[in-house]
Amino acid sequence: MTIRADLHIHSCLSPCGELTMSPRAIAAAAVAAGLDLIALTDHNAAHNVPAFAAACRERGVAALYGCEATSSEEVHVLAFFEDERNAIAFGEEVYGSLPDLLHDPLGFGDQVVVDEAELIVEALQKRLISATPWSLTELGRLVHDRRGLFVPAHIDRASFSVWSQLGFLPEDDYDAVERDHHPDVRIDSGDLPVIAGSDAHEPGQIGRRWTEFEGARPGFAALRTALEARKVHVVAHE
Repeated sequence: MTIRADLHIHSCLSPCGELTMSPRAIAAAAVAAGLDLIALTDHNAAHNVPAFAAACRERGVAALYGCEATSSEEVHVLAFFEDERNAIAFGEEVYGSLPDLLHDPLGFGDQVVVDEAELIVEALQKRLISATPWSLTELGRLVHDRRGLFVPAHIDRASFSVWSQLGFLPEDDYDAVERDHHPDVRIDSGDLPVIAGSDAHEPGQIGRRWTEFEGARPGFAALRTALEARKVHVVAHE
């Protein structure tokens, strides 16, 4: 089957995400957009993974679990995990590494954890837009140690990308790279497979970009196989 996957979605936990981006709203919007697989990638935390997993099971959409971590060079990277527990453990490690800078919700947006019923159970106090103390290489090792996929995010974007921060893509153990929708920006991704996601901050943005690949059924294993075979295709509707 052809699998349509949105591999970059923020919930209400991310300060950039709208409060309307509850896991249940994300799952519902994904189904409405005709997506088969979606990934939760909040900034530097994975506290909404449990509610997201439950919402995806309820709606019958396959899920990947992870986060969008920030390296010490201020490069954003996507980490995807098949197992909820690995994603939660990685998220706790990343969040715990952040500096003790108090978040300002009025200036930067809310950072809320919700339960399966969409009730707010916690507001994270550390500033999720901060950088971890780990380099790009070190983050990659941490992700792979937990059997995850490691992907530099939006490499063609003018901020928080390998292009903007380093000026090149360092040689490292990447599973793919993510491109934003900037066809005029030429970034050499070598022979790495290229994926895309909506980077949605509100429900209406889910599915505006996605990655297509073939697989027996949507999920982590099918995505890994497609990446290893370099058989993924990016689709954008903007």
